[in-house]
Amino acid sequence: MIDLSQLDADQRKAAEAPRGPVAILAGAGTGKTRTITYRIAHLCDQGLTSPQRVLAVTFTNRAANEMRHRLHLMGIGGVQARTFHAAAMKQLGYFWPQVAGTMPWKLLDNKFPLVARAMRSVGLDSSTEQVRDVLSEVEWAKAALVTPERYVEAASSRSTPVAKEKIAEVYSRYEQSKVTDQGMLLDFNDIIIQAAGAIEHSPAIAEEFRAQYRTFVVDEYQDVTPLQQRLLDAWLGNRDDLTVVGDANQTIYSFTGATPDYLLDFSRKYENSVVVKLQRDYRSTKEVTDLANQVIGKAKGRVAGTRLELRGMRPSVNHEPEFDQYPDDPSEARAVASKVKQLLAQGIPASEIAVLYRINALSEQFEQAFSEAGIDYEVRGGTEFFKRREIREALAALAKAAQRPELAEEPLLPTVRNLLFPLGLEQQEPTGAQARERWQSLRALADLAEEFARADATLDLQGLLLKFQQRAEAKNPPSMNRVTLTSLHSAKGLEWDAVFLTGLYESMVPIRQAIKAGEDAIEEERRLLYVGVTRARERLYCSWSLARQEGGKANRQRSRFLDGIAPTSSAAAIPGRAQRRKTCRVCGSVLVTAQSMIVGRCEDCPGDNEELFQALRTWRREVAMEIQKPAYVVFSDATLRAIAEKAPTTEVELGSVSGVGEVKLERFGREILAIVEDFA
Repeated sequence: MIDLSQLDADQRKAAEAPRGPVAILAGAGTGKTRTITYRIAHLCDQGLTSPQRVLAVTFTNRAANEMRHRLHLMGIGGVQARTFHAAAMKQLGYFWPQVAGTMPWKLLDNKFPLVARAMRSVGLDSSTEQVRDVLSEVEWAKAALVTPERYVEAASSRSTPVAKEKIAEVYSRYEQSKVTDQGMLLDFNDIIIQAAGAIEHSPAIAEEFRAQYRTFVVDEYQDVTPLQQRLLDAWLGNRDDLTVVGDANQTIYSFTGATPDYLLDFSRKYENSVVVKLQRDYRSTKEVTDLANQVIGKAKGRVAGTRLELRGMRPSVNHEPEFDQYPDDPSEARAVASKVKQLLAQGIPASEIAVLYRINALSEQFEQAFSEAGIDYEVRGGTEFFKRREIREALAALAKAAQRPELAEEPLLPTVRNLLFPLGLEQQEPTGAQARERWQSLRALADLAEEFARADATLDLQGLLLKFQQRAEAKNPPSMNRVTLTSLHSAKGLEWDAVFLTGLYESMVPIRQAIKAGEDAIEEERRLLYVGVTRARERLYCSWSLARQEGGKANRQRSRFLDGIAPTSSAAAIPGRAQRRKTCRVCGSVLVTAQSMIVGRCEDCPGDNEELFQALRTWRREVAMEIQKPAYVVFSDATLRAIAEKAPTTEVELGSVSGVGEVKLERFGREILAIVEDFA
């Protein structure tokens, strides 16, 4: 018997709703995954469906794995929880012979070369950025069910990288190029198109599929595209056993073709539907949800009419959201690093702190500031956890050990830790920077193994390796004790104790392209900020800067979304280095740019030791390749030039160079001093 007493009144109403159309309007942190898993379990427990007849659709493999895991813990096995693409792929693999006979097909997981070739054939530049932009348009068109012939008309209000007629021609030639003598190439959108078409046009396939699946659940319903809705309609036929979950005010993917219209129109389409609102936010404090409500409370348009009033249920820590204005980007980054160090000193784990920004290009300034401050960080979207060298070595060691019969009877977790010990998983965290980074990765892998073992006491090494493989395929790495740097879009679905929302100025939030596009695009930017605010559990810091570079013209204005919310005067104290007036050691002029301050001279004044500078750059390139990080993360050009011109001979002298910092001195100091000595 499924115990629903763990749910609040609204969650329970959703879980106990009768079989049929149900819309759960779930605000951030309101327990939507918990609610829909209990609903599935309750339907199965009451005999209204069986686990094997349920198809739950999520938008990420991570969410699908989480749902399966929760249902497994509740004793409900056999539910199919997949993304739209994964579900369509499995169905197409089964039904393809009935659709196309013996014609083979192959998944096209890299569209870039075909689109680039199509662009060249119509006389367009095929530079990497241009191909990406045109490819995005092609993907939007397919997701929106727009054919090449209709593209120009359908995209009339879109800002496109090249002439719309040219994109339509590229789109047409790309589609033609996928039909080859060896069979058909299908991209991810084609998989859904073909799966939907198979059910729509073949009564036999439709009957077989609908006999298998009776109950459907769709998460993040505000982000479905017309193409995904077409597949869902094909699955359902004339049935209405459908539960959807979403929040129209978290619609942030319109640029991919997603639309909240299907969620907004749900009760019109299904007149007998049950609609439940979840507004108790168990993730965040009242201080955070109050700000979130203020941000979204100023929204306009149809979506705004569905906004939920979040009620923060997390105990307060007496921390009101902070608003800070800085003179320039480097000052903002250093101030954020300083506040992060204070939080770490207060005992907040690094893994519970995140810095969010509108575009990925803004990560560089925080990477530089955090490196100088000696703060461990991780850029979400960087090198994938399971592709790191130490993790690949660890998995190889576990796979080799799994072939040894004598280890089959040994306890799993001690065996795992014994195998990882010689690779760097010592009892205590080491002090060296490189050794510590390796240790943290291996520790995260060992902790993940422990999590799996707690859920399944019968797990052996082979089963553990399969679990790791599933997590890798789902791009769902374990959490590590490092501060997260990530974009607002990538933060969707995640949460931290402390969140820094940075770069909140006009032309960034809302971004310039949205301002040009008009009110609908601007409103989506407001929703993106709302998503950012609701990532925070307890502490929230909002900031912006007035100029890009130190000494630059202060021509920025804070985001319009903060009007009436943030204090009118929010100038913050800047860490000491930004307040000092530095002068050129050659001509005595005041230095105004970050690079000139690091080098210690005007960029036009003569420097020296060019050969040493080039040698340091060569060394940096090799190190960056080895640690699989961008070169600037090791050292900036300005820092390398300062080292070359100062030619330090001791660690003390090297540590005094701006941009080196304690962590990098420990990690790279000896190598740099050896290079300098070679040129002495």
